[in-house]
Amino acid sequence: MATTSDISRGMILKLDGSLYTVIEFGENKTARAAAKVWAKLKGVDNKRSIEKTWNSGENIYPVRVEKKAFQYLYKDESGYNLMNNETFEQIALEEEMIDAPQFLKDGSEVFVFINTETEQPIGAELPEKIVVQVTYCEPGLKGDTATRALKPATVETGATVQVPLFVNDGELIRVNTKTGEYVERVKE
Repeated sequence: MATTSDISRGMILKLDGSLYTVIEFGENKTARAAAKVWAKLKGVDNKRSIEKTWNSGENIYPVRVEKKAFQYLYKDESGYNLMNNETFEQIALEEEMIDAPQFLKDGSEVFVFINTETEQPIGAELPEKIVVQVTYCEPGLKGDTATRALKPATVETGATVQVPLFVNDGELIRVNTKTGEYVERVKE
């Protein structure tokens, strides 16, 4: 059992039979009334975003979640097929359960969150930054770099990323999977 003082960002809570991830939280103190704790929550199994307020010291129900490394194998009609790196067990996840599925490529590492009570996967995410190869982009014109001008580039996974003008076809770039933004060019 936990109380509102144990809330932290990224914690998964059980509310009204659904699972929610804590996105943001804070405490409101007033002169006369007791302190209140508020949190912005995003649904793990229903994708709803809600705000919840508790009295300070109230009980909350966190869900114990394990983060396991899986390897992406392929996509078919059953979903995205992943293999556990330790037990070689295979699971299929729906596209909605994976953060940034547009950056998945064969053999890439994926972290799957598993509810320890039910042993069911509740979501998956890629590493924060990944290296991908640019397969197509328009050539940048010399002298167009006075401002931070960007151009669209297609990467090997089929996703489109905005990159600086100096990036060319065939180059490796590092991309932030949370925002989908270009981070830097990678030397081989």
